[in-house]
Parts: sequence; structure tokens; C-alpha cells
Amino acid sequence: MSDLGMAAVKRRRNVMMVAVVVAAATAIGSIVLYFKFAQGWALVSFVLALLMGFGAQIWFIAGLRRKGA
Repeated sequence: MSDLGMAAVKRRRNVMMVAVVVAAATAIGSIVLYFKFAQGWALVSFVLALLMGFGAQIWFIAGLRRKGA
């Protein structure tokens, strides 16, 4: 893989890592709100945060497959 292609993969990886960290922080906050403060809407937020994190990882892997890495 060329240096240009590797730079694109690293950029995509960094975006994915930031999205996963944000999703994890949101999921942790939501589950604390749900169990400690009995906020029903926080369970929906928790599930959406998990989906966002998994979606970011799938987006990253799909980009690797498309580039043939």
C-alpha cells in the first residue's frame, strides 16, 4: 500500500477511534443515569450509543475492504 493510502487508513482509524470513545462515554453516562437515577430515556440513549460505536467500527472495516488493504 502506498504512503498516500496508508495516510488515508490512519485518518479513517483516528476518526473511528474518536467516535468509539465518544460512544463509550455516552453509553457509560447513559447507563449510570438509567440505573442510578431511574431515567427511562437513558436506556434508549445507551442503545443508540452502542450502535454508534459498532457502526463506526463497521465503517472503518468497510473502508479497509474497499481499499483492498
